[in-house]
Amino acid sequence: MQRPVVLFIATTLDGYIARENGEINWLYEVAGDGDNGYSEFYETIDTVLMGNKTYEHTFELADQFPYPDKKCYVFSRSKHDPNPHVTFVTEDVPRFVEKMKEEEGSKIWIVGGAEILDVLLKGRLVDEFIISIMPTILGKGIPLFKKDNPELKLFLRESKRFGQIVQHHYVVNNEYQS
Repeated sequence: MQRPVVLFIATTLDGYIARENGEINWLYEVAGDGDNGYSEFYETIDTVLMGNKTYEHTFELADQFPYPDKKCYVFSRSKHDPNPHVTFVTEDVPRFVEKMKEEEGSKIWIVGGAEILDVLLKGRLVDEFIISIMPTILGKGIPLFKKDNPELKLFLRESKRFGQIVQHHYVVNNEYQS
């Protein structure tokens, strides 16, 4: 059985994951409940995937690397100084993730960003979507989903409410893909 690739992310009601400049300060203005299911989800994964912009943004948000106990892969076209918590990947994203899905392990988390998600969606490599919808409308920003993705039929596994946040957990229904 293949390891599932999971998107766990927050979005505005109008579908943006960040402002046009990449800021996510609107996330902290919403009354949630506890950590809004993050800890429970975090225990189900052993691998983290992210793009270079998301990686660099983590250091603006936290003093320390937030995923030291997980395997972390950062897709980048540029050189980086070595980091004991991260493996930088320059190879083809879909091919790399396809190989990773075949390895032993738990779920693989797509932390971000929109570019990595877009490549994985177009390669039909995302198996689950856990999307927390914030009661915010930005009007413009970085959209969660880009254009021209394949049609995917999803099955709603669960919906939860965390204060003012609603979280939907969908799995891809491979029986009905076009």
